Amino acid sequence: MFLGIDGGGTKTAFTLIDGEGRVLARHVDGSLYHPEVGLDAVAQVLRRGIAAVLQAAGAEAQALTFSFIGLPCHGEDSRLQPRLDALPQGLLPAGRYRCGNDMVCGWAGSLGGRDGVNIVAGTGSIAYGEWQGREARAGGWGELFSDEGSAYWIAREGLALFSRMSDGRAEPGPLLALGRERFGLQDDLDLCAAVYGPDGLGRSGLAGLAPWVAEAARSGDAGARAIFVAAASQLADIVVATARRLQVPAEAVLPVSYSGGVFQADSLVLDPFRRLLAERWPSAQLMTPRFSPTVGAALQAARLAGWSWSPEALERLGHPADPVHAAPVEQG
Repeated sequence: MFLGIDGGGTKTAFTLIDGEGRVLARHVDGSLYHPEVGLDAVAQVLRRGIAAVLQAAGAEAQALTFSFIGLPCHGEDSRLQPRLDALPQGLLPAGRYRCGNDMVCGWAGSLGGRDGVNIVAGTGSIAYGEWQGREARAGGWGELFSDEGSAYWIAREGLALFSRMSDGRAEPGPLLALGRERFGLQDDLDLCAAVYGPDGLGRSGLAGLAPWVAEAARSGDAGARAIFVAAASQLADIVVATARRLQVPAEAVLPVSYSGGVFQADSLVLDPFRRLLAERWPSAQLMTPRFSPTVGAALQAARLAGWSWSPEALERLGHPADPVHAAPVEQG
């Protein structure tokens, strides 16, 4: 059995699969983004989630062959790294798990662990790829000066556009009225308290405003739609940078896939992303994600254990027909 944990800035997904490609249990819990929630909260989410999927599957931790835990910000603080890697101690069998950046979950799921690049655009954004034994990432430097094209970035750009519309620096569009309704504003400047005040928005809360910008774009707001085109451009740049770091030959077909909630916003991002990627890396082959990031985490666990999948098992994993024991969902 292989356990995959895809930690995100908003939620964490746990998936337990067996060697025949059957999904045995799933669980969803809170964020593993330690800069926002703290290491103690991360440890609690892991403890609850691991216990929940094992209980749902009627299994013991010692029965796990290998586990992979995708953690946001993993590999981005050398001093903190040992503490992050030690988080699963006592929860999983010693020597049979590995922590890594959650970008690996998206890559392993979207491309099935094959050479290529996956771009993640969720709360944050990052790309990861592998090519002929080489590994590389780009983007993902955090919301203050990076995470371009992410839900956080889109929401921040939407708030900036709202302020310009309110001031008269930009032509008012549907975003202005939708923003006033979304925040229940008596005065437009009350937005400052809603964002910066004691009950203001954290990283996840601000990223949760991206659907407001998407609604405005679908309502015909040209400025809001331009934000999504700009997001697609940024994401395409991140993919190209990753391909260059991987030293992918320009003439080689480069599989590219995607994951994260931003790509679920109708075609607002995906259509311009497809067009811009083709312009900037003509040999890129954009592929629909094969598996979800949480299944990707479980596939990465199997890969690290040296497991070889049969075509039938992978087909079953992609189209599960067996009943799945879903653990109770907690948002701790």
